Amino acid sequence: MTSPTERYALITGAGSGIGKAIALAFARSGVHLVLVGRTLGKLEAVATEAQVFGVKTECQVVDLTDLSNLKEKIQAIAQGLPHLDIVINNAGMGHTGNLIDTTLADWQRVMDLNLTAVFLVIQGVLPTLRSQSASSTILNISSIAGHQVFPGWGPYCVSKFGLMALTKALAQEERSNGIRAMTVSPGSVNTPLWDTDTVDADFDRTAMLTPEMVAESVVHAALMPAQAAIEDLILMPNAGTF
Repeated sequence: MTSPTERYALITGAGSGIGKAIALAFARSGVHLVLVGRTLGKLEAVATEAQVFGVKTECQVVDLTDLSNLKEKIQAIAQGLPHLDIVINNAGMGHTGNLIDTTLADWQRVMDLNLTAVFLVIQGVLPTLRSQSASSTILNISSIAGHQVFPGWGPYCVSKFGLMALTKALAQEERSNGIRAMTVSPGSVNTPLWDTDTVDADFDRTAMLTPEMVAESVVHAALMPAQAAIEDLILMPNAGTF
């Protein structure tokens, strides 16, 4: 299979942090963007930055915490594009707290966004990806917490371990359809996640990876020739932090 000259990437959680960095890195590589997120203003700001590189941008306001009709919304977006080459499932949340203190509502909130929403986005894009003559890539942003567990991060680790399994199953099922599925698993990244009300942790953020470092690895993996695949790329800060 050969890729079309112009490529389109759909990125969830594209308004800030890693998602924004990925969008701009793809734009620098000449990839057109479909930016998905909850806040139109943030998406439009990213689109404005990306357009400097001469790419087309499309902003789609979708709340991935609302699972009702999520598959159908993503499917409509995918079908409205000339073609879709790359899907980046980046949207997610952090959560700290011991398992004994985790409420069912908090548990479900983490699973819904970090795992079930990804599953529904995948279901939404697969009909379009399967219908194309060109190869395509689904890349899910996992975490080092999908490879090892950390006390006080139980639900988050479970969601990321689940995401790893989901991606591996997807890769096996869709390889014959010309669809690659892979993960990038970063260690700690200095993003707004650490400022959210669901995360209580005190780390040296200057020793963490930057979103731009993660984005560089994502673009490298996603733009590899169709005959090759990086099934999982673990990217760690080289400063003694997880």
